[in-house]
Amino acid sequence: MNVYTLLVEVGRSKGDGLPDGSTGAALMCYAAGRDEAEAVRETVAILKQAEMSPLDVTGYGTLDERLAEGHEIDGDERALMDRARDENAVIIAQMQPFFKGCEGSSDES
Repeated sequence: MNVYTLLVEVGRSKGDGLPDGSTGAALMCYAAGRDEAEAVRETVAILKQAEMSPLDVTGYGTLDERLAEGHEIDGDERALMDRARDENAVIIAQMQPFFKGCEGSSDES
């Protein structure tokens, strides 16, 4: 069983638990799976059960793949990855809500 690092962008839906006024969020997740496709499917299914609206998933690979790419991974992050593997689970490690006007460098008026 491998653990994959996934960045999931979610939109708003009723009961999603995101902060009032936010337009969505980015979730950093560690998900166990035989392959990345399975990890993505499980993550999306769990987020939908939590009344969230997944819009996009970006995969960053396994621990070994990330290390090979030069990513720095601290002990806390490794512990969360180990927990995801040991529990065959999806761990949401971080959530960054988006608010109108703060999502990037868009020049919308």
